[in-house]
Amino acid sequence: MSDVAPPEAVKIGIVSISDRASSGVYQDLGLPALQDWLRSALLNPITFEARLIPDEQDGISAALIELADAGCSLVLTTGGTGPALRDVTPEATLAVAHKVMPGFGEQMRQISLNFVPTAILSRQVAVIRGKSLIINLPGQPKSIAQTLEGLKDETGAVQVPGIFAAVPYCIDLIGGPYLETVDAVCKAFRPKTAQRALRGD
Repeated sequence: MSDVAPPEAVKIGIVSISDRASSGVYQDLGLPALQDWLRSALLNPITFEARLIPDEQDGISAALIELADAGCSLVLTTGGTGPALRDVTPEATLAVAHKVMPGFGEQMRQISLNFVPTAILSRQVAVIRGKSLIINLPGQPKSIAQTLEGLKDETGAVQVPGIFAAVPYCIDLIGGPYLETVDAVCKAFRPKTAQRALRGD
């Protein structure tokens, strides 16, 4: 009988930012894509706090503050990160930041450059607000999975690390729950001193 504790419950905020989807012009694909990927990648029981909102800077900032204050250890946004006039997600995110985490955006663009040269037009940022890590993701479901998981070869070996590999340890450092990942999807990286006993040991 194992004495390893079950995975901690985690509350995650997911925010899809789109004028047209939020007004019902077309079906939102961002929130289902985020939920499906997170459920496949984490062993933790997840409570989702979902928001579908238009491209309005003040409204985006207000939603991020609300989710952070509600105890979401992780908040993922999708949409509104390009150079178009209505794309204001990065500005709204930076406006609520206590700390900026530039490495996440840098790595997302590096991953996307393997697929499209227009990846350099992406302006995704990541920040910490209190005990919440907030990350802007691309708008397309396929791109969401690619940036979170990274690039793998035909054998499944990681060629370019995805950003989610660094998320659990970041959340450890800001006082959040211990996220446990499904290695086949995206293996979390932690220093040995920060690792807990593995399930099944």
